[in-house]
Amino acid sequence: MRILVTGKNGQIGRCLVEQLSTMSDITLLALDRDQLDITDSINVNKVVAEFIPNIIINAAAYTAVDKAEKERELAYAVNRDGPYNLAVAANNINAIIIHISTDYVFAGYSVAAYVETDDTEPQSEYGRSKLAGEQAVERACSRHIILRTGWAFAEQGHNFVNTMLRLTKTTDTLDVVADQFGSPTYAGDIANAIMIITKQLADGNQAYGVYHYSGFPYVSWHAFAEKIFELALAQGVLKQSIQVNPVTTPDYPTPAKRPANSRLNCQKINQEFGIVQSDWQAALVRIGQYSR
Repeated sequence: MRILVTGKNGQIGRCLVEQLSTMSDITLLALDRDQLDITDSINVNKVVAEFIPNIIINAAAYTAVDKAEKERELAYAVNRDGPYNLAVAANNINAIIIHISTDYVFAGYSVAAYVETDDTEPQSEYGRSKLAGEQAVERACSRHIILRTGWAFAEQGHNFVNTMLRLTKTTDTLDVVADQFGSPTYAGDIANAIMIITKQLADGNQAYGVYHYSGFPYVSWHAFAEKIFELALAQGVLKQSIQVNPVTTPDYPTPAKRPANSRLNCQKINQEFGIVQSDWQAALVRIGQYSR
């Protein structure tokens, strides 16, 4: 099986490359932005036509949620046009595309965890650009998996865990939003879920469509931060306790509006592929390995 991975230096991309590289039955081509600009349709078609992958996994994305409010054109170029180019190229050679999307395609008004068929109503330019990317992939290639996830974190990279640990270098008191709820998800587990899907697709499973995959239990950003500091203190990563003050969304204004509830219901992916939700707390136990 031949697999093309884009965005190899991102959080999920790194984990994908690490896991796929251990499989002897896979020929892997993993590229970063400098090697393959997915917004360049001519180059995308050239790379795909030359490599002829069975599966394309798009881990490339514009993820600067707040900056997207001003960098709208760039966000749409990477999150909509890039996935479309990859999906067209996949369709041209009858390949499968697996595209990673986000919980921010939802408005956040629901009191329940979102299922795949719920109405989307993104509240930010980032969310709208990601939804546009989903729609572009659906139009361009019928053999697609769109995997929505949320609150991704890993040992390396820009994410909430590493941001919290970095801030402890300069303060022992933090204000963290307590009225936004979601699903922290370890990037290594997202990569593993994609690996499982990839293997089953290769074996003939044709359950194409949109899926949710995220961590459990659901928490607020405030509760997530408290768990990070609890484990960091217990393992000696922190030398003293951090006071985490719960604040409301209006108390902590940001350029982009975030959904109050972006919890994802992951029953469908369990039913179709046997994949269980990520245990994000287990991943955090290795907090000594995270960037500080």
